[in-house]
Amino acid sequence: MDVSVLILNYNTCQLTMDCIQSVYNSQTQYSYEIIVVDNHSSDDSTTRIPAAYPNIVFIANQDNGGFAKGNNIGMKIARGRYTLLLNSDTIVQPDTLETMVSFMDNHPRAGASGCKIILPDGSLDKACKRGFPTPSASFYYAFGFSKLFPNNPKFNGYQLGYLSPDESYQVDSLVGAFMLVRREVIEQIGGLDEEFFMYGEDIDWCYRIKEAGWEIHYRADTFIVHHKGASSRRKPFKIIYEFHRAMWLFHRKHYQQKYSFITNGIVYTGIGVKLMLSLLKNKLLRATPASVSDSERRVHT
Repeated sequence: MDVSVLILNYNTCQLTMDCIQSVYNSQTQYSYEIIVVDNHSSDDSTTRIPAAYPNIVFIANQDNGGFAKGNNIGMKIARGRYTLLLNSDTIVQPDTLETMVSFMDNHPRAGASGCKIILPDGSLDKACKRGFPTPSASFYYAFGFSKLFPNNPKFNGYQLGYLSPDESYQVDSLVGAFMLVRREVIEQIGGLDEEFFMYGEDIDWCYRIKEAGWEIHYRADTFIVHHKGASSRRKPFKIIYEFHRAMWLFHRKHYQQKYSFITNGIVYTGIGVKLMLSLLKNKLLRATPASVSDSERRVHT
C-alpha cells in the first residue's frame, strides 16, 4: 500500500463524501486506502458514508476527542508507506496524489509535504505554507505588520507572504488539511499530540518532524480546494477558545524554555488579551440583529 488517506469526519457528511469521491477520481499509478474516522457526528454520517462507499475503512468513535486523537486512531491501522491527513471539506485534483507521492519518492529526506491550497473564491489558504510562530513572528502577524510589509521576511515570518505561492520550496510548517507524511517519520516521532484539540497540532507535528532532522516541503505544482471551517461553524466559542489555547500550548511546549521570563509573560498576556478581544467581537456579532444589512454589519466588526 502506497498511501493511507485519513479523513476525519464531524457532521460534514456530504462534504466528506465529495472528498472521498475526489480521491477516487485520482489518476495515479499508486495504490491507496481511504480511512474515515467519524468523531461522534450527530448527522447521518455513520449510515450514509459507509453505505455509499463500502470499500473504505470506516471507524465510528463514541465521542469527539478532537482532530489529533481522531487521526491517531486512523494512523494505528494505516498500512501505507505514506499517511495523508486530508480534511473532510477538501477536494483533491486528479493529479494530486500522483504528483505528491512521486515527489516524496524522489526526495528521501522529505519527511512531510503539502500542496497549494485554494479557497472556494480562488484565493490562497495562507496556512498551507508557514513559518513557526516564534514570539517575534507572532507579534508581527497579530499586530498587522505582515500586512503593512508583505514583502519583508522580517515581518512576514509566519505566513511567508514574501514567498510566491506559485513556487515550490522548503518551509517550517504545513496545515493539517493536507499533509503527506512518510511512515518512517511517524514511527520515529509518533503521531499528533492529543493535548491539542483542533488547532496547533499540525504546527507541533511539523516542529517535531524538523527537530528529528527531516525536511518539510511546500509544492506548488498541484492543489486542492478547501471549504474551510465546515465542521466548526456551529460552536464559535469552542473554536475561539481552542485556537488561543493552541497558541499557549505550542509556546509552552517549544519556546518557554528558550525565552526569558519577561518574554514569556508578554506572550501569555498577549494570548489572553487576544482571546478576550475575540470573544467580545464574537458576542457583538451574535448580538447583531439578523435584519442588519451586510454593510451595517461590517461597521460593527
